[in-house]
Amino acid sequence: MFKLSCVSILLLVISSLAFAGDPVSGPKGLMVEFLRNPQLGAVNDISPGFTWMAGNSAVEKQSSYQILVSSSKQKLAAGKGDFWNSGKVESDNSVNVNYAGRPLEPNTSYFWRVTVWNSHSVKGISSEIQEFRTGTLDKEYQTSVMPLVKNVIRPQTIIARNSRGHYFADFGKAAFGTLRIKVESSNCDSIIVHLGERLSAPGLINREPGGTIRYRRIVLQVGKGTKLYTLTIPSIERNSHYPAIVMPSAVGEVTPFRYCEIECRSLATSCKSVEQVAVNYNWDDSESSFTCSDTVLNQVWDLCKYSIKATTFCGVYVDGDRERIPYEADAYIDQLGHYCMDREYSIARFSHEYLIANPTWPTEWIMQSVLMAYNDYLYTGDTESLAYFYKDLKNKTLLSLAREDGLISTQTGLLDAKILSDIHIKTPIRDIVDWPLAERDGNEMPKVNTVINAFHFESLRLMSLIAKSLGYSDDELFYRKRAEMVKTSINEKLFDPTGHRYTDGEGSKHSSLHANIFPAAFGLTPEGSIAEVAQFIKTRGMGCSVYGAQFLLESLYRSGEDQAALDLMRATNDRSWWNMIKAGSTITLEAWDEKYKPNLDWNHAWGAVPANMVTRGLWGIVPLTPGFGIAQIKPQTGGLTNSTIKVPTIRGSVQCKFETDNTTHFDLQVSVPSDMKTIVYIPVREIENPELNIDGKAVTGKRSGKFFVSEIPGGQSHFSVRNGGKQLKL
Repeated sequence: MFKLSCVSILLLVISSLAFAGDPVSGPKGLMVEFLRNPQLGAVNDISPGFTWMAGNSAVEKQSSYQILVSSSKQKLAAGKGDFWNSGKVESDNSVNVNYAGRPLEPNTSYFWRVTVWNSHSVKGISSEIQEFRTGTLDKEYQTSVMPLVKNVIRPQTIIARNSRGHYFADFGKAAFGTLRIKVESSNCDSIIVHLGERLSAPGLINREPGGTIRYRRIVLQVGKGTKLYTLTIPSIERNSHYPAIVMPSAVGEVTPFRYCEIECRSLATSCKSVEQVAVNYNWDDSESSFTCSDTVLNQVWDLCKYSIKATTFCGVYVDGDRERIPYEADAYIDQLGHYCMDREYSIARFSHEYLIANPTWPTEWIMQSVLMAYNDYLYTGDTESLAYFYKDLKNKTLLSLAREDGLISTQTGLLDAKILSDIHIKTPIRDIVDWPLAERDGNEMPKVNTVINAFHFESLRLMSLIAKSLGYSDDELFYRKRAEMVKTSINEKLFDPTGHRYTDGEGSKHSSLHANIFPAAFGLTPEGSIAEVAQFIKTRGMGCSVYGAQFLLESLYRSGEDQAALDLMRATNDRSWWNMIKAGSTITLEAWDEKYKPNLDWNHAWGAVPANMVTRGLWGIVPLTPGFGIAQIKPQTGGLTNSTIKVPTIRGSVQCKFETDNTTHFDLQVSVPSDMKTIVYIPVREIENPELNIDGKAVTGKRSGKFFVSEIPGGQSHFSVRNGGKQLKL
């Protein structure tokens, strides 16, 4: 027997009431194999992983769980798990708990729920019941995916252009899809439908929009009476076969359009209603949000968020509508943006795995497969894909192209048929640096190229971490040492110590923007030269493509140049995201402007870099350990005076808010899932004697450069920095 103090009893009672009595304290966000609606998809793993969210309050921290899986909803509601009853498992894990029950049957529906106990061993209410449906279960490994979704959208405006049945409709945003029209006709007739992304004048679709900006003219045959028609979009030959991703027959062909015009050919026919039928991957807009004191950046973020959603129309990340081909560079930016916008991981994994077997030709993009594989692991916490594709990922480092000093090149005679076969490509690979060619900032493209070797270093560094996650200690050591060798060689042979910047490569005396942003983004820059390299990068402005902007912004935030990064994201010149909005597009462009790439399209997600850099750079919200077991929040706010953000993670949402007048105070509020530890960096910058308060209590903060650093458990926290009457320089 033991006695509890009155305080302990009170705490237990309060925690019990808060945990068991509040309906929000039950586990939420159930997923099977990272599918949010697994009853609609196909779970293709014989031992699927179950994931749930415990909550965002400290009292909801999980200490144990029990999973029940049943063959019917009725049995499960009665507390019977006839396929699996895990029993009470003492663990705080809520991410990808593998099924361990009776063998699952293919093409069959099952039902599951989870019950958790909190940190005081108080049993909470159970989750809602979730249905999941298995697929064929006939492959050793296969990523589970969701079917595409159709959303019916009514026009924001619709006007009659004349009295003879000519209508114009604006749906507000471009989407990949088709049109649904209700037509009334007194006889058999035909109408002309115009669909397009661009206007030539108010209320008039541009029939010759230029580039690969889409316009389609379709004649629709209608019958007598009032009927609802769904427009059949004729396929474009280039998009109807491999290597393009072909639309599933159940969905049908789509085209990107924001506007439509309808011309009725006779007075006997009239249009009664018109709707856009938009197609995209499973998506939840409520999972993420962002606002700040800069109105331009708010609109840029909205543009980029929608771009990630709208371009999922194929069920795999593609480059845009001109080719509809997956490319590693596009998929890398898509992947990071998607993680920051929505708690949905299956399309990112599927796209990455598709590219392992179907790579594209640029040298450094081959190596990006390793980056995407590690991102998948960081954001999901799951090693299954890493284990299955481990040999492929080793080959994707292009280690076979290395010479004795560790540096690689495709132009030294080492590239042969075996290397190409090992990376699943038949044609020779070649360096790209940036695209189009004019966006390379004059990079001289030497045989041993700095950009290529920066990617090689990063792929080796990440392969060491991948090997460690899989328990391959010899490989971990090997790749770590190789990465160190490459880093040393890059800094000895490709770095100009007098100019404190990287050259384009071996034998080059030219220093392009690209030769510096990639080493800086990947942490290659010598400590004593970080400021000088960053200063050089800033002098080049946005001297790269929309793709290169990813690594430009990463390099600036990594170097502490947050004001420069912010200024680029909210710029209003012709090399900016604002220019895309000004041009009239609602999805990011393939390039900054038509004058930089005349054949550009208006629906390229690789132009949506701020979708991830606002989260990962400006707010510094990233996983430090796989599955967001430990997270970082490190706001680098530039000159902003306030911001709020909501970011999805596998464990639940991270929500933050800051306010500052940039002279006397900085206030930061954070809310993180109960099972997540978080390292929080609170900006103090150059304050001589900063005072830190956490949840209203003065504390002695641990200082790291221009930040106080604090480690917090799950739940809500409020940080406040004051200067005690002195001017605060943030």
